[in-house]
Amino acid sequence: MTKKGSTEGPVTDVPNIFDRKTYARRRARGGESFLLRDAAEGMAARLSAVTRPFEHGLDLSSRDESFAILKPFAAQWTRTSLSGGVLVAEEDALPFAPESFDLVTSVLSLHAVNDLPGALVQIRQVLKPDGLFLAALFGGETLAELRHAFASGESEAAGGISPRVAPFADVRSLGALLQRAGFALPVADSERTNVRYAKFETLVSDLRALGETNALAERRKRFLPRAVLAASLAHLMDEDGKFPATFEIVFLTGWSPHESQPRPLAPGSAKARLADALGVVERPAGEKADRRD
Repeated sequence: MTKKGSTEGPVTDVPNIFDRKTYARRRARGGESFLLRDAAEGMAARLSAVTRPFEHGLDLSSRDESFAILKPFAAQWTRTSLSGGVLVAEEDALPFAPESFDLVTSVLSLHAVNDLPGALVQIRQVLKPDGLFLAALFGGETLAELRHAFASGESEAAGGISPRVAPFADVRSLGALLQRAGFALPVADSERTNVRYAKFETLVSDLRALGETNALAERRKRFLPRAVLAASLAHLMDEDGKFPATFEIVFLTGWSPHESQPRPLAPGSAKARLADALGVVERPAGEKADRRD
């Protein structure tokens, strides 16, 4: 498919999942959050395991609270923002020359990018060879309870459903996107935080502090009817009268390719047999192997 007026060949249309202007406004009104701190500290722990120094880092749209934790890991930084304060830039439209940075970070922002595959490709391109990309973003289990409760409650009270909780990608899909973007040594792992809120209002307050209330492009832009809210909360509340919420943070790690990096061995080049390592007798396919005792 080709965009109208384009002379650069075929391109893929970008889905309009998030209302980015609304998301930027809500992020600008956000405050401190335990999730921001946890995500940034998780990234700091991963960066601490890297023995090499970083000279010029690029931080993509991290809040000040989380960037303060990452700041010591590079000698100098360039920061982007969704609105005001520092360089304003979209993560999938980076205004930087190729091979400009040896470290790129992002804390709880990339999950709301409309073109995440394109953003990852651009991030790899702005990295110097053997540069590191490290990000934390919400994964597919995030707010799964709330998503189900709203779908069930709205279906019962209004006879249909509308998008109210963002569709986050799962850890396996995010790992595959790293590979597609051309990163070497890609790793995607996740950590889950399960919270049981005594009041639903406290959950909403935490989401507002993150700037992560509903910013979906197809959301209904009128107030949530009381009947829908009541029916949804009935599905969300557990047997103890609490409101459970799962937050899954996926950590993405990838390196810009370089000849010094380890590479997989070519087929047939192994110097040891798997059967010897496992202590079994190698037999034709279909026969059981006997363990050597």
